[in-house]
Amino acid sequence: MSAPRAAARVLRADFADEAHGRALVALLEAYALDPAGGGAPLADHARANLVPGLAARPHAFAVLAFDGDEPAGLAICLEGFSTFAGRPLVNIHDVFVVAGKRGRGIAEAMLALVERIARERGACKLTLEVLSGNEGAKRLYARIGFGAYALDPALGDARFWQKPLSP
Repeated sequence: MSAPRAAARVLRADFADEAHGRALVALLEAYALDPAGGGAPLADHARANLVPGLAARPHAFAVLAFDGDEPAGLAICLEGFSTFAGRPLVNIHDVFVVAGKRGRGIAEAMLALVERIARERGACKLTLEVLSGNEGAKRLYARIGFGAYALDPALGDARFWQKPLSP
């Protein structure tokens, strides 16, 4: 599968690189402020612990996109394990492209690199979550091969739920 063309440089983030760390925090902050990210700034704790927390997890990786020297997008990924396949899977936990840079193939290029990394890790699949009203993201994901998860269509699609835990 060849990577789509993007008007941005796409690379695997190095958590030890200060410039990459700054880009990760800035992009996640922009995502948090976006309506799709909740529209509120990151907590100070999240800002301070994002990069060291990811770096401490050997199964975490991230992909960054730069437009020149300007951070343009991110994909933060966490490896899990498929019990049914007996192989790793990669969950794309966050995907974000800066509003003024959308529609240029950046997300598709980042996801192509995520897929290459996942294949190198022997992953059986990629997973992600998408808000039901995020039509642009849903069109992109469907176009590149994602679809709703169901084991038995009679039981319907799987839904992503959460239970927040107090600190």
